[in-house]
Amino acid sequence: MKQSLAAISPGDVPRWKRALDMAAVLLFLPLLLPLMLGIALIIRLVSKGPVLFRQERVGFRGSRFMCLKFRTMYVGADTSNHQGHLNQLMISDAPMTKLDVRGDTRIIPFGLLLRSAGLDELPQLFNVLRGEMSLVGPRPCISYESEKYLPWQRERFNTLPGLTGLWQVSGKNRTTFTEMMLLDIEYVRKKTLWMDLIIIFKTVPAILVQLWDAKIKGLPSQKIEPKDFETASKKTVLFTSGSLQQ
Repeated sequence: MKQSLAAISPGDVPRWKRALDMAAVLLFLPLLLPLMLGIALIIRLVSKGPVLFRQERVGFRGSRFMCLKFRTMYVGADTSNHQGHLNQLMISDAPMTKLDVRGDTRIIPFGLLLRSAGLDELPQLFNVLRGEMSLVGPRPCISYESEKYLPWQRERFNTLPGLTGLWQVSGKNRTTFTEMMLLDIEYVRKKTLWMDLIIIFKTVPAILVQLWDAKIKGLPSQKIEPKDFETASKKTVLFTSGSLQQ
């Protein structure tokens, strides 16, 4: 069921958080609109299909909403590889490298640059305006990922998902799935206005590191064959069922 901020009781989202989101978006969105229009034009020129990609994601307390992104893949691209890759990361608890680091033929020209710089997520500013997301919070996950969460991992849904977050500025693709969960839950429990401001200011350096990893160094990773995706998709995801330290 879709749920916007209007359907959330006032006590659910801190007032300072909503105030920060609205002030920042209303201040910077007019400045970012020319960049967003330029990106939209590039996508239109290099690939047939819609400029925006809409996908259902899991938000605050398990609510569903349509998350917006600039489309960086060819229309009709097979997405089963992503599900298999994610399953393997959850099973192995290896660093969360992206498929496009290894080279992904599904990605349109300039798509890798947009993804590495986080520019493909700029349309999510409209999700923030709608109250479905915040500037800072855990990344909004896909339904098939949330279905594999253990009960303690679902605590990450106790805040609005965000464009950036503690995980994103703490190593992101160099961390494991479990480390991501622990960072997300740490944010849920400790979030403050000051923490959000620090995370926002750390986001640009974190993006530069991500660009370095994607474009220059390349993250070391084992090549995954198609058969590995099929195997991972059939496995049951198991985690150690210990509780977080208070």
